[in-house]
Amino acid sequence: MKLKNLKKKLTAFLTAATFGASLIFSAPTVEALSLNDAINIGGAIIVGNEQKRQLNQQIDLINNTEEGRQALFGKFKEKYGVVNDAAMNERLDTIMATLSKAVAEVDPTINDKPYIYFVANQETLNAGCSLGHIMMVNAGTFAQVKTDDQIAAIVGHEMGHGQKDHAAKGARRQINEQMLAQIGVSAAGGTTLAALAGTIALNHSLAHGDRKQETEADNLAWDYILHTNYNIGAPAAVMQKFVELEARSGKRSDILNFFQPSDHPDSKKRLENYVKKLYEYSDKHATVDKKGVVTVNGKNFLTAAATDTLSAGERNYFVLGNLAAAYHNGHAKKDAYVNNGTVYLGDQPIITPVAGDEDAETLAKRLNEIK
Repeated sequence: MKLKNLKKKLTAFLTAATFGASLIFSAPTVEALSLNDAINIGGAIIVGNEQKRQLNQQIDLINNTEEGRQALFGKFKEKYGVVNDAAMNERLDTIMATLSKAVAEVDPTINDKPYIYFVANQETLNAGCSLGHIMMVNAGTFAQVKTDDQIAAIVGHEMGHGQKDHAAKGARRQINEQMLAQIGVSAAGGTTLAALAGTIALNHSLAHGDRKQETEADNLAWDYILHTNYNIGAPAAVMQKFVELEARSGKRSDILNFFQPSDHPDSKKRLENYVKKLYEYSDKHATVDKKGVVTVNGKNFLTAAATDTLSAGERNYFVLGNLAAAYHNGHAKKDAYVNNGTVYLGDQPIITPVAGDEDAETLAKRLNEIK
């Protein structure tokens, strides 16, 4: 199929498809183009290598050509709506620019296919990365996740999916495992294969990849955050948020079904993975224990108070992120002190107490006693 016809062909299947492999989310069931709708054949017929080759070629067109990416990008914006709020878009611009620079330090191939993105006019807490490095962050994410550090952790996970091409790999796997035995060689022409390839690629996004891919994306998000000025406790704080959502609901809420579908590792295990990374990054000096207490050298340091925008647990992980950075970068060799209401360890800010916290002087004194 010629590239000039790609946008026209994309329209045929994108009205039934949903968005990409997400950090946290796998979309609920939607009306999708069924196999019979797509190819109108009966029974399973073994497909030849030529049909497989053509299907993979169509995915490559969507995933790797600028015309394919832009066509898909346009259809996603049409389907989900675009938020033009200046402040929200400026925040996403900054996050994407910061993370793109960080990703390039870890994986320079991002420069070959920069991300294109938008704020979707959707109220749910959701984000996703599809084929072609197309990123979508729902307006509801900005409404429910207040810190740019945590949104960066969410987006960083999505970029991990993108850098490892998980959406395309999953689409190819679905071709190999599910579709080929049901496409008749004589029934599937070029136009049908183009439409079917798009349906496979985008419907695969609903189910994500697998636990291995999700863990890989989590670990990459950590690597990317390390190359920014965002708090390295933010990935753990995001996971803490969803652990608390699940605990409050007493069951898997709709958001948790997005966040932790069956192909995702358990959210508590994902949190534990990040806590372990923070502990090791601190040279094994600081952690949050099972009781939710921030500890230093095995001794209690603090349990943060909740604010209007962050739970106590989320704030604990921000404090842990600061402590881990202080130890890793050698700031803990100096004394803790208070400056303008903030506790510092060397040059590293640790916590600015709020209502419900112990006062800064008390915390600084304790930190000096246990550090």
